[in-house]
Amino acid sequence: MTTADVQTFGESSPGEHGELVTELVRAGCADHRPKEHSDIGVGSWLRGVHLLIRATGFGGALRLLSLAAPGYIRADPAPAEEVLRLKRAVQSHSRRSWLVNGDCKSEAVTAFVLLRRRGLKATLHVGVREHPFAMHAWTTSAGLSIPDADPRGHAFTPVLSIDCGGQ
Repeated sequence: MTTADVQTFGESSPGEHGELVTELVRAGCADHRPKEHSDIGVGSWLRGVHLLIRATGFGGALRLLSLAAPGYIRADPAPAEEVLRLKRAVQSHSRRSWLVNGDCKSEAVTAFVLLRRRGLKATLHVGVREHPFAMHAWTTSAGLSIPDADPRGHAFTPVLSIDCGGQ
């Protein structure tokens, strides 16, 4: 995907964004079947989510990605080993990518979508701290946070939490 493609996507209407996501689902790029997370797949999702956030804004990306994050939850609890493996993969790809470069929004949304696609319970949080003012996003599942909920020891108060399952 070139810079011109990203600009064209960013300038298109929300209806066109929805059509693109629908076509990706039809093409099998974003189906609803649970899949194991390969390291290559995590990197692709991370870069794609980052570009989507930059093109449509954080709220727009969340609305579009709801198509790729199904609302069902498996009955068994999320295995901590699987969540930890995903956390390591997301953070590793984020640090190595000059495009993403540790962006908490991209990491959190990628983890949320990939966990939900596996049918695992996950909650996406957006939090703030007052002094000095800052915002942070993270996803929680199986008692773990992707990325860390309190980076560098700073506590963030959640102001938005999304779990897609009404749980």
